[in-house]
Amino acid sequence: MRDERTAIVIGGGIAGPVTAMALQRIGIEATVYEGYGKAADGVGAALMVAPNGLAALGLLGIDERLRGIGIPSPRMVVRSGTGKQLAEFRDLPNLPTAQTVSRADLHRVLEQEAAQRGIEIEYGRRFVTAEETDGGIVATFSDGTRATADLLIGADGIDSTVRGYIDPEAKGSEFGDLCGFGSWLENSGLEPTGGAYQMIFGKRGFFAYLVAESGRTLWFASIAHDADLTIAEAEAIPAQRWLDELRDTFAEDRCPAPEILAQVRPEDLMTTGTQLRLPTPARWRRGRALIIGDAAHAASSSSGQGASMAIEDAIEIAISLQRTETTEAAFDRFERTRRPRVEKVIAYGKRTESRKAPGPVGRVLRDLLMPPAMKVFAKPEKMQWLTAHQIDWEDVPQGVMS
Repeated sequence: MRDERTAIVIGGGIAGPVTAMALQRIGIEATVYEGYGKAADGVGAALMVAPNGLAALGLLGIDERLRGIGIPSPRMVVRSGTGKQLAEFRDLPNLPTAQTVSRADLHRVLEQEAAQRGIEIEYGRRFVTAEETDGGIVATFSDGTRATADLLIGADGIDSTVRGYIDPEAKGSEFGDLCGFGSWLENSGLEPTGGAYQMIFGKRGFFAYLVAESGRTLWFASIAHDADLTIAEAEAIPAQRWLDELRDTFAEDRCPAPEILAQVRPEDLMTTGTQLRLPTPARWRRGRALIIGDAAHAASSSSGQGASMAIEDAIEIAISLQRTETTEAAFDRFERTRRPRVEKVIAYGKRTESRKAPGPVGRVLRDLLMPPAMKVFAKPEKMQWLTAHQIDWEDVPQGVMS
């Protein structure tokens, strides 16, 4: 039997609760500590859980819950601002169908699942630092309280505090060139898109939308912005001003963007600020502490893999602990298993993001070269590495889950 029986998980987003549930399945009791004072009700617009993410959740029996709250999203149709179809991507056969879910709904489901399995999530416990002792690792929180366990897993996102503890010299997140926006419309009046995201690479920005059979519509957009803006700074700019800029940006494109944006109320507009990038830290671990998910490797949202990579990490750290003898060996196995894959996903996301606002000359070249290129690269077998990734966990002890 392993010595590690308890774990502190920092971060109550996506990776945190999934990690706690995966650790529970191998007999490690984990408590999740979230810095915010309450659950993430109503926070964030939406995200997509790709087939590989759903397959990973299936190992914990959570995938069906997502299908109950998600919009099946098996296709992406790529168009230019002139309306020309440039490419089409489809989920590979015999894989789970990608699901688009409200971020708040996903948090709610994960919190409910954790609670049903007896896992505690403590809110208002913002991690400050940690200290190793002979008996484990002690986490200190901003309210002066402490927690002790055998392991500490940092799942606290792109601006991770745990990353700073592991490597004080690690670079923080960097601003990119695009500012992101989005929201839901309960009924846009548009025809359902049949599970297909419509991705428009317009003259001056990128716009995407998905219409469910019910008429509920998700849209999101990226536009070039010179200044670096945090979410708080972007939100401080009046939403109406952003809406005016978005409507002007897409006014000349042959797509439903103007019709959709005309229906968006300022109070419903969400912004991500200037989209962040994270140079992959040289160190993911220090003694009994490890970072996973966006804390270790933040892929561009253009990859469509941020949530799925975090979910894969959560499963893989449990497997690594299960299959090795020591904490050091487990963390070493995890890093050897995950680094090559996540760095490939990050590179893929950067290539996709660079097409969203290439400038006038780059736009012409993109629209000219993308169709023949996609005949080669959009073939299902070319994308197997990304979405058909399977995690082998056949030796999971049965009957451990509550």
